[in-house]
Amino acid sequence: MAKRQITTDEAAPPGGPYSQAIVAAGIAFLAGQTPMTSGGELVGGGFEDQARQAFDNLVAVAQAAGGSLDQAVRVGVYLRDMGDFAAMNSVWERYFSEPRPARTTIQSNLPGFAIEVDAILVLDD
Repeated sequence: MAKRQITTDEAAPPGGPYSQAIVAAGIAFLAGQTPMTSGGELVGGGFEDQARQAFDNLVAVAQAAGGSLDQAVRVGVYLRDMGDFAAMNSVWERYFSEPRPARTTIQSNLPGFAIEVDAILVLDD
């Protein structure tokens, strides 16, 4: 199986030794995106500002992989505080239309930021 590494300067750089995404067998596996700018700086403001930046980064990586969030079949959302669940849903609705992908949302001990999101896309043939 051939796999292709995806890299874009339009999203936050990886925070460790991993790829922003890998494409294999027509599927794009997008690594977790955080509320960091493409320059590697944490977005200030409230939760919704951080959530928008994380989802914007996910959009940029999806596009670099040759796809879009419309092709997402599964998304993982990691929240530092489950009290932000309703606000996350509000932001989520701006990025995903029907049929929305399957989703898992869990609380996580995120280091210094409020949200991280990852996704799996099925790319068009």
